[in-house]
Amino acid sequence: MPQQTTEIRAASFADLDTRTFHDLLKLRIDVFVVEQNCPYPELDGRDVEPSTRHLWLTDGDAPLAYLRILADPDGAARIGRVAVAPKARGGGQAGRLMTAALDLVGNRPCVLEAQSHLVGFYARHGFAVSGPEYVEDGIPHTPMHRQLIDV
Repeated sequence: MPQQTTEIRAASFADLDTRTFHDLLKLRIDVFVVEQNCPYPELDGRDVEPSTRHLWLTDGDAPLAYLRILADPDGAARIGRVAVAPKARGGGQAGRLMTAALDLVGNRPCVLEAQSHLVGFYARHGFAVSGPEYVEDGIPHTPMHRQLIDV
């Protein structure tokens, strides 16, 4: 898949059309619920919050990678639901999307709950482990944070 044909898009829930939101949810469910065999409440109410930003990488038809940025009550940005379609894995798409997300987050503190096998990936984007590993839905996770960057 040539990288030049893909583009990164960002939108609030109010700016998403029905088909796009459907396709983003399908990618999330395909990866987290079906592939990882983790039945959990994927629709948690946070997608529709006015401050939530949905970011995805598309080849024009369907999303190849996705993440969302939430606003935590303490002002930190929370990155979550990072998913890459199987056909797009191994080509740096998650890294492109994470870079775009951190550009959007800017200098705010940022947190995430990494699947533990991805700690190294997030560390390359400036995140550090911030707590002990725990198991959620049968998958080891590690809390991570990115400190405020002085400009």
